[in-house]
Amino acid sequence: MNDLFSAIAPSPQLSPEGEGANQPGANVPLAERLRPRTLAEVIGQEHLTGEGMPLSIAFESGKPHSMILWGPPGVGKTTIARLMAHAFESDFIVLSAVLSGVKEIREAIERASVNRNNLNRRTILFVDEVHRFNKSQQDAFLPHVESGLVTFIGATTENPSFELNNALLSRASVYVLNPLADAALALMFGRAVGASPPLALLDGSSTDSRRADSQSVIINADARDRIINMADGDGRRLINLVEQLAIAAVSSSAKTIDTKFAETVLARAARRFDKGGDNFYDQISALHKSVRGSDPDASLYWFCRMLDGGADPRYLARRMIRMATEDIGLADPRALDITLSAADVYERLGSPEGELALAEAVIYLAIAAKSNAVYNAYNAARAFIAQDESRPVPMHIRNAPTKLMKNLGMGKDYRYAHDEEEGYAAGESYLPDGMKQPGWYQPTERGLEAKIREKLAHLRELDGKSKL
Repeated sequence: MNDLFSAIAPSPQLSPEGEGANQPGANVPLAERLRPRTLAEVIGQEHLTGEGMPLSIAFESGKPHSMILWGPPGVGKTTIARLMAHAFESDFIVLSAVLSGVKEIREAIERASVNRNNLNRRTILFVDEVHRFNKSQQDAFLPHVESGLVTFIGATTENPSFELNNALLSRASVYVLNPLADAALALMFGRAVGASPPLALLDGSSTDSRRADSQSVIINADARDRIINMADGDGRRLINLVEQLAIAAVSSSAKTIDTKFAETVLARAARRFDKGGDNFYDQISALHKSVRGSDPDASLYWFCRMLDGGADPRYLARRMIRMATEDIGLADPRALDITLSAADVYERLGSPEGELALAEAVIYLAIAAKSNAVYNAYNAARAFIAQDESRPVPMHIRNAPTKLMKNLGMGKDYRYAHDEEEGYAAGESYLPDGMKQPGWYQPTERGLEAKIREKLAHLRELDGKSKL
């Protein structure tokens, strides 16, 4: 399971500065009231919090260390940071990289100095969305992390290896937090319902939050499953959805909540998708690999997932054109034509009509014969040329439009292929003088390339005969 918000009862205050988090009260969001009070209450992320795992060891040893928590929204990055501050009786300073600048960083460091020098107290500096800090801002933390003035905890939804300085990464452990699984979200749902009168979940299972009474608003199992699906792995989103349902149920005097009621009340939650972040590149990678793996259903799934998440269909069309050349090539040249046509259809029709043409192209790409022979040949040729000398064009295939050029021997002894038997000048060389045939293009035995392979073999045979 990957549930983090497991405690039903309101938790004690975790932030030493008195931020008011985890305090009971009508105005405190349900997600705050359900935050775990100890690491033992954290359900999920067992690869980090389980016995003998990194965070468990850190908590048990009493020795906090700097870290980067990398994961999607709503999986407990802030919760873990707060728990660490509470466990180590540390001052918990929170900075948002979106809102904070050099001034706020300086003030945080000054406060940490007072904590250490005057109060003999540790400081945990938590930076949310740390990837939004620029290089100089990230560098500002380094000397204070090295000296131990602060224990640095950064939270990010982006790949740290791309967004954070190497110097900062070398001073902090990187921990990956996973999206919440459906089983964990179901457990979280039950606990959230239990803390949200008048809601009650009655599905005949042991996960009932409490026994319903005459005042209860019953949520059926189908509605629960739909809400879990809408949460899309985000624990905070799930709890917020439950809270919205509770408010709507009271205001509408509803007695039951079914799927229709839930979908009417709750705004459609877009699936997790960041047009510039890791989810974006992970999903386009999944689409590309599904096409390459000749799985039309998986290809269509990832294509529709990206459309559903807000990806620009034009971008998907460009990537599909790349797939047609990189993974199919001459094994089926029609793949490129179909993809280009689909892109043109989308430009003419727009959404949603034009998306069907792109879907047709995705399926065709998936079922087409596959070959990366062109891709490999291109890369090999580019690599060779990048390190090779500038070889002159052989005299016999140079252009000779003037009499002087002809007198210099340019174009002399050129054999016009159309005048040769089979339209092929057997034994002729078109490479620079002294350069051996590199054999970069090696057609496969799949699709049209099987015939291309036979033709090239026949031409090489003719070359051999011409030298006898």
